[in-house]
Amino acid sequence: MSLGPVMLDLAGTALSAEDRELLQHPAVGGVILFARNYQNPAQLAALTAAIRAVREPHLLVAVDQEGGRVQRFREGFQRLPPAGYYAALYQQSPAAAKHAAQRMGWLMASELQAVGVDFSFAPVLDIDRGLSRVIGDRAFGQQAQPVMALTGVWMQGARLAGMVSVGKHFPGHGGVTADSHEALPCDERRWETLWAEDIAPFGHLIAQGLEAVMPSHVVYPCVDDVPAGFSTRWLRGILRGQMGFQGAIFSDALDMAAAAAAGDFVGRAKAALAAGCDQLLMCNNRAAAVAVVEALADYRDPAAQARLARLYSRHFTPLQHAQQQPYWADAEAVLAQFATDTASGMTLAYDPTTRGGTVL
Repeated sequence: MSLGPVMLDLAGTALSAEDRELLQHPAVGGVILFARNYQNPAQLAALTAAIRAVREPHLLVAVDQEGGRVQRFREGFQRLPPAGYYAALYQQSPAAAKHAAQRMGWLMASELQAVGVDFSFAPVLDIDRGLSRVIGDRAFGQQAQPVMALTGVWMQGARLAGMVSVGKHFPGHGGVTADSHEALPCDERRWETLWAEDIAPFGHLIAQGLEAVMPSHVVYPCVDDVPAGFSTRWLRGILRGQMGFQGAIFSDALDMAAAAAAGDFVGRAKAALAAGCDQLLMCNNRAAAVAVVEALADYRDPAAQARLARLYSRHFTPLQHAQQQPYWADAEAVLAQFATDTASGMTLAYDPTTRGGTVL
């Protein structure tokens, strides 16, 4: 059985009989985990083992473990800094910031693989323009250059641990104020601006072998009148054709308010696949998930399946193995410095009028 085009969520901390049955459906290809699925590392390891045992080859297991306010697994895991922390450090010392970002990418990947998670939906490649509250300190900077530098080394760190990266949210979510979880954002900027600035980090990481991309649920009228994740022009024309991207494409969650622009759940799923997505995130609505997988029961895309198969973790090894690596002490030092900065009242403040980061 090959990997299907749908990535589902789970309700609890263990697989139910209904979960097991649904995960065996040929249209299913992965599971995304949330905080509600987590109690402690031992429980999580048992859950991911159960997911992998459902079928062969095993389903992909993913999570949003960016750091900062987007970290699903916390108790029992290291508290990772927000990306904005590296952005602020970069203003003082680019070398120190890149060192910290690489070690945290490695640490994130090592901890997740130790409990059986294949990858995290990270890094965020959006530029923080002081507009989008849903992005904010999830971004690695306010300009393309630091974002490229920091996300590049973050990806290198994850790769050193054996994990792929997923750059999001193509072609950039930082230029809008609306939150696509709640509304349909529209970015009215010109193509020349998008290409020179927001798209640049994606191109930079693609040149370094970025393994996967997640497009945004944002409309960019200069290119298309539908959100990027449902746009053939964006995904097949620009991302694959013009930029030469050969990795996997994941839709953003189809339950988000902005996704309603593509119709009902089955309509959204079919539109995303037609546009060029390889796998769809169906979260927080089991009835809709069942409807989507049934509608896609006969869907097959061998090229997409091959791209998805390249995303498996290469190192499901105990955490003790990572703790014996030289990077572990470096990672602990970065976390200690972050804790010191936090305890001393350091906050990250960005003034969009100056386009610079300041440590306060």
